[in-house]
Amino acid sequence: MFSGLNNFLKIILPKRLFYRALIIVAAPTIILQLIVTIVFYDSIWIKANKNITRSLVSQLKTIQNAYLNNKDNLEFFTDSYKNNFNFEIDINNNSFPLTSGERKFSPMDRSLRRELKSAFGNNNYWFNTSKFKNAVEIKIRLDKNEVIEFLVPKEMISPSSVRLFVLWTTLPSIVLVLIALVFLKNQTRPLVRLAKAAERFGKGDYVNNFRPSGAAEIRKAAYEFDRMAKRINRHLNQRSEMLSGISHDLRTPLTRLKLQLAMIGEKNISDKMSKDIDEMESMLNDYLQFAKTQTQESTSKINLSNLFNEIKKDLKNENLNIANSEETILNGRMSSLKRCFENVINNGLTYGKKVYVSLHKGSNRVIINIEDDGPGISEDQYRNVFKPFFRLDKSRSLNQSGVGLGLAIVEDIINSHGGSIQLGKSEYKGLQVKISLPF
Repeated sequence: MFSGLNNFLKIILPKRLFYRALIIVAAPTIILQLIVTIVFYDSIWIKANKNITRSLVSQLKTIQNAYLNNKDNLEFFTDSYKNNFNFEIDINNNSFPLTSGERKFSPMDRSLRRELKSAFGNNNYWFNTSKFKNAVEIKIRLDKNEVIEFLVPKEMISPSSVRLFVLWTTLPSIVLVLIALVFLKNQTRPLVRLAKAAERFGKGDYVNNFRPSGAAEIRKAAYEFDRMAKRINRHLNQRSEMLSGISHDLRTPLTRLKLQLAMIGEKNISDKMSKDIDEMESMLNDYLQFAKTQTQESTSKINLSNLFNEIKKDLKNENLNIANSEETILNGRMSSLKRCFENVINNGLTYGKKVYVSLHKGSNRVIINIEDDGPGISEDQYRNVFKPFFRLDKSRSLNQSGVGLGLAIVEDIINSHGGSIQLGKSEYKGLQVKISLPF
């Protein structure tokens, strides 16, 4: 039972901290306001309204009885009530209204109807409380020909302090909720900034201008996040610098070996060793490219359509077909994304004849499909090809001349942008690379 109630509350309650905190602050104030209003309405207003309405109806009954007992002093009688009680009294032979003028859901009308019915009986009274702003019109049937019409002040039926009470109970509550809104906004703003900084850091952005602020607990969490981000950045920089340095240093002996091989007279031995050196140099290039993905790059606005057109222009390959699509702008690192897409396209051009690129824009994400007509990859190897240094030895190896870092680099770049990458069967009987990126 409690588990179901808890799940129901999770569904209906807001998800953001600001609105949850607002409920915690505002709900007790609103509940207290309702309790005070209900108690006042039930215990004070209804009883007071009932008493003054009963007093008014008693006066009307007295006027009726006095008129029926002595009709000679009518003018003196009506003038006295007008001067002393502010009553307007008129006795005439007008027809009695057939339709009711009362409001069904008005507490004032219900109370007045109850008292008039008790004093004069059914179908012998008529009243309207909404026709005039400050007065109530009441008609009492004397007999078939005579009708007494009263115009009495509305405060004789409804206490005038009700509106003032509602104002003084509602206005402070509104002021308190507005003050709570300002304070809660100031308290949740540092949390929002911390969440955005963590999101940026998770996407590979360098968080340099982050300053801890807010309450002591939030400031402590922000300070520790800033220290953690700096430690991770320092570790990544050291790793990439070491890998880049080693790869760069190995180029020097490889260059010397190439020069020495050029001077060897035996061509067979020279060709074999040259192939090994070329393969080592290609491996070093892969290492350097992997190291570049770990370096910091500033985020900027990227037009994907222009980016793919630039890639096609750089590759100068007519077998690369890019479908026309609507303009899509996203935040990202230009060089990293360009290197990512070039890796996938080059793999497709290497192991297939043609590569087809298409962009599909959704509500908050863009889907990039890169397909080729090559031999493809078996489904059981889809996850393995994203592992660093993994190489396929079958009909298609995405890293035939490298060390198995091609798709590892691609996945690392896509994940750092908050996206995802999936492999599948292409409609051209090759491999489909489906990339999803937020914008």
